[in-house]
Amino acid sequence: MTQANGVQIFGDFIQQVPSSQEYLTLHFSPSAAARKRRWRNYGLSADFLGDYFAAFFPGDALSDSKINQRDSVKAAVSYVANELIENAVKYNDDSAGLPVSISLHLYEHQIIFHAVNFASPAIAEQYQAFIRVLLAADLDEFYMTQLEKTAMGGGGSSIGVLTMMNDYAAQFGWQFQTIESMPNVVKVDVMAYLNV
Repeated sequence: MTQANGVQIFGDFIQQVPSSQEYLTLHFSPSAAARKRRWRNYGLSADFLGDYFAAFFPGDALSDSKINQRDSVKAAVSYVANELIENAVKYNDDSAGLPVSISLHLYEHQIIFHAVNFASPAIAEQYQAFIRVLLAADLDEFYMTQLEKTAMGGGGSSIGVLTMMNDYAAQFGWQFQTIESMPNVVKVDVMAYLNV
């Protein structure tokens, strides 16, 4: 973790996403009522992102398989995008009045996801506490512990982040920044890197 001027960075966060030929950004309304009415549509947005990036992905069919690399990329993008969108929306502080967004950038062998939401300081601190535990833990053991917690009905397992890391080998970086004009709002930037 690095910290300077009200900014805390964890993991592999990069300040400037490298330019890419193919990228797409979606913004979601800051209105809580609009987000709640559209909750089931976030999966559609994630599927759209999967379809969109699969169209540009130059993957070939895998030998001795009916599955091609494009289909695998589409499924991975849809899953990761859905998890990032749902988490950003769920933990967004509606009082900030700022939109939730997700951007995807396609490179030859990597896709970078960048999700932004605005959280209360308490929610941001809970997230940071989870990240500290995650970064210090053995991923396999932590994943199994959280799966058991979920199976027992325990909340707050953050199983989505762990599944992205475990099943899709996604790497993460996080940045938390207090907004000067709104001291009770923390901008949360999440970057997920998916090698394809």
